[in-house]
Amino acid sequence: LIAGQKFQRAVRLHAMPNPDPASAARDRLAAVRAKRGYLLPHHGLLAVAAPDLLEAYDQAYTALTLVPRNLTAHDKEFVWLAVLVATDEAIATHHIRKFRDAGGTSAEMAAALRLAAVARSAPAFRFVADHWTAAIPEFDHEQAYRSAIADSLAPFGVPARLTEMALAAVQTCQGGWWELGVHIRAAYAAGVAEVDLAEAIAITMFPGSVPYFVDACGIWRDLIKSGAVAASPAFRAWAEIDQGGFDAAKAAKP
Repeated sequence: LIAGQKFQRAVRLHAMPNPDPASAARDRLAAVRAKRGYLLPHHGLLAVAAPDLLEAYDQAYTALTLVPRNLTAHDKEFVWLAVLVATDEAIATHHIRKFRDAGGTSAEMAAALRLAAVARSAPAFRFVADHWTAAIPEFDHEQAYRSAIADSLAPFGVPARLTEMALAAVQTCQGGWWELGVHIRAAYAAGVAEVDLAEAIAITMFPGSVPYFVDACGIWRDLIKSGAVAASPAFRAWAEIDQGGFDAAKAAKP
């Protein structure tokens, strides 16, 4: 809390009368380092060019990744590791330390790596389903994909709920919408709390992309509306509200 207050004070230095730009930027960056323990290049750019955006970004990042919500630190960092591998995000190695600090083991890190690797192979299964089913009529797309995941993770004993959350996040990053539907349905079957699944998928907003996160929410919403998953009253209310976007609203006007 104290670090966050110092950060906000430092960021707002730009509003003071005639601040020295270089000193103000250094103060903002010192506050970021004090809060997070590290700096990344975009922090510096925003500190110099857009202090208001730096403050807003920090608040969003804090809410998304630093403030405890529903997932345990261990489970959240497991999802983070799978997402980072899936997105080729090499710079965020602090999540390895955070996973270890939360009790994560080397074997579990190996499991997250395998999980992401198999998820990235999903287009191969999709290719066969799209183009070779006439020649291989016995091919079952979902069964083949799920078997590859099960075989890969068999040595590790990762709980089903954690597997499905991590795979849902990875497929969101990849735009694997059919696979995402598979994992959302499986998450419900495994008893994953909806707020836990939502937190796992929301992790993808920064390393994946906000547009992909938007699309993933649409996939989940469609599953609820179709009755493919038994949503809670709150999540069903979300699904039933009209959310067609700007173009749909524009088209609906007389």
